[in-house]
Amino acid sequence: MYFSKPQNVIMIVLLVILTYLVVLPLVSIVLDTFKVHSSELMRIRGANVGDFTLYHWKGVFTGRFSSYIFYKPLWNTLLVATVTSIIALSIGGFLAWLVTRTNLKYKKSISTLIVFPYIMPSWTLAMAWLDFFKNERIGGAQGLFTALTGIVTPDWFAYGFFPIVMVLGLHYIPFAYILIGGTLRNMDANLEEAAVILKTPRLRIIRKITIPIVMPAMLSTLLLVFSSGMSAFAVPAFLGSPVRYQVLTTQLFRTLNGVNPGYGYLIGLFMIGVGTLVLTINQILLGKRKSFTTVTGKSSNISLINLKKARFSISIVILVALLLVTVIPLGVFAIQSFLVEPGNYHLSNFSNIFWVGKGSPDIANGEPGILRNKYIYMALWNSFALSLLVALIAGSVGILVGYAVVKTRGKPLSSLLDKLAFFPYLIPSMAFSATYLSLFAVRRGIIPPLYGTFLILVLIGSVKYLPFASRAGITSLLQIGKEIEEAAIIFGVPWWKRMFSIIIPIQKPSFLSGFLLPFISSMRELSLYILLVTPSTQVLTTMLFKYNQKGWTQYANAIVLLIVVVVLLSNFIINKVTGASVDKGIGG
Repeated sequence: MYFSKPQNVIMIVLLVILTYLVVLPLVSIVLDTFKVHSSELMRIRGANVGDFTLYHWKGVFTGRFSSYIFYKPLWNTLLVATVTSIIALSIGGFLAWLVTRTNLKYKKSISTLIVFPYIMPSWTLAMAWLDFFKNERIGGAQGLFTALTGIVTPDWFAYGFFPIVMVLGLHYIPFAYILIGGTLRNMDANLEEAAVILKTPRLRIIRKITIPIVMPAMLSTLLLVFSSGMSAFAVPAFLGSPVRYQVLTTQLFRTLNGVNPGYGYLIGLFMIGVGTLVLTINQILLGKRKSFTTVTGKSSNISLINLKKARFSISIVILVALLLVTVIPLGVFAIQSFLVEPGNYHLSNFSNIFWVGKGSPDIANGEPGILRNKYIYMALWNSFALSLLVALIAGSVGILVGYAVVKTRGKPLSSLLDKLAFFPYLIPSMAFSATYLSLFAVRRGIIPPLYGTFLILVLIGSVKYLPFASRAGITSLLQIGKEIEEAAIIFGVPWWKRMFSIIIPIQKPSFLSGFLLPFISSMRELSLYILLVTPSTQVLTTMLFKYNQKGWTQYANAIVLLIVVVVLLSNFIINKVTGASVDKGIGG
């Protein structure tokens, strides 16, 4: 009997649920690009809500304002993604090479500091850049850099393209470092060692041996960072909005919150297509990685390049640069959160009003300090509750996906479930959010409208982070021999008891990471939730965005510090509980 086996029941149930939560939103967003929406009736004369129209497609791709609506943001997006990839790949790859192939000092400290920006939300660096480099012409007050040096930063340096690519590049340097460094550490060093014995020049070894071997990792890094750069929202919103520098994500947010939601749905659909294409190419490249393996067997230890007299100075320069990127921003946030008048750094201007003040009518409409603000506590509770529920659902479903996929491996439905569980990873967060807005904004059969409810945040968070948990589940269950469970079946042990008494305890650390990764990701998420929150369902990140948009930067900086503390504390607990560390194995 097909349904007498628990893995078959789980697989069918999950296929139905994931089809509803992953495939139907995509169908809905496609249909919404051909419909007239209520807010568009003034523009599409004579039409009724729900009528078929090509208005959005013509407007976005061939209309009079298509350059402003689509092509210019698209060009900006491609430029930002390309330059970000180059910055991350060149600096991250170079640092990985220094750590793995030279006798650089302080490798462990450097390795830990390099991954720090990746643990932090990307927009923290964007906020720090604004606090440090903003100018009075556009920012309304001078930044810390101008206050310290007297040099007024030019607009191009403080806002727009340049700071966006710098911040995104810095954020993704750890990504390149981890991927390329891991390949360098694990690759067989015999070829390089043989070349050294034959007295081949170092540059020739790098060009002819090292780079070709790590090329798949470099290409993979390039594509993943490019895709991430294309889907970035918070950084362009913080640094680009003051000078109206639009990319596709900010244009998507603007149109969906304006009078042209159809344009937003179409831009979201385009982003899903590009994201899927880029990451599919990456999967193909990963699949071909075996063709670059030239030597088998245990790697030998390669002799490290001696940096000689430059060893100490290079190590110090790198350490100082990393401290500037990781520690200084936190200090800037703290200083800015105590300034009554932005840009005035005299001691008399410092106050704790934005932390514990009751609120003053002449400051931010009497908004109380964040530690006395009930809305901040509500957002903090929402963030915790949301992340906890997302982690529990994504982690539990991830284990079930792993069980069903591994136990029915090789069957078409098993492969379909695996792909369906991974597909949300390919969709940019903002575009994925647009698909849920499209599907759940109105009643669908027996499902009532979910927009504005806490449930829609839980659903989209759980589905978006399911790929993390399902990968952990599949990998863990592949490592467990089937004989263990078969022995329990012979003794008549029921399925639920086999899971809780045998399977889960054996791979507890791996399963735990499937719960904890979604928790941390959800705590720092902004672009996934920003379109779906309402005043009663605000989370900390959306509150931060709201305060920043209003120009209440002191409150925003205080909230940033609060989020950073929560994220770092959560990450610390993860490392202690699971022993997992992203930099493990690279820094030595």
